[in-house]
Amino acid sequence: MDIVTRKQLNILIQLAEADKHFAQVEREMIMRIARNRNYPEEAVEQLIRNPEPIESLGALTDERKFAYLLDCIELVFADQRVFESEVIFCRSIAIKLGFRKNVVDFLMQNHSTLPKEELKTTTFAQYT
Repeated sequence: MDIVTRKQLNILIQLAEADKHFAQVEREMIMRIARNRNYPEEAVEQLIRNPEPIESLGALTDERKFAYLLDCIELVFADQRVFESEVIFCRSIAIKLGFRKNVVDFLMQNHSTLPKEELKTTTFAQYT
């Protein structure tokens, strides 16, 4: 199994549960990511039942780090409600990925208005 995808799904599952309500739209997004990466649905269900501790994320490529963080931001907005617990969780993930925690505020404010490439360029130029 793909350990990088497993780590990402594990993070998204824990983020989805950060507000104590795992919304159906969040579950669907997580399952869609798993399907797109050919990750078994049964393994995702196992992670949902038993999330794993979030370990170091420093060994990821810059591309993967950005994808992890952007998927977290998209998941926060998936259920149309933003909770402080989700923002705090995203900031902790950003730090584990090697970004400054205020990158989360930048991405939340601009994720739907700026092109992805511009988000990525700004993220690495100003928040690492």
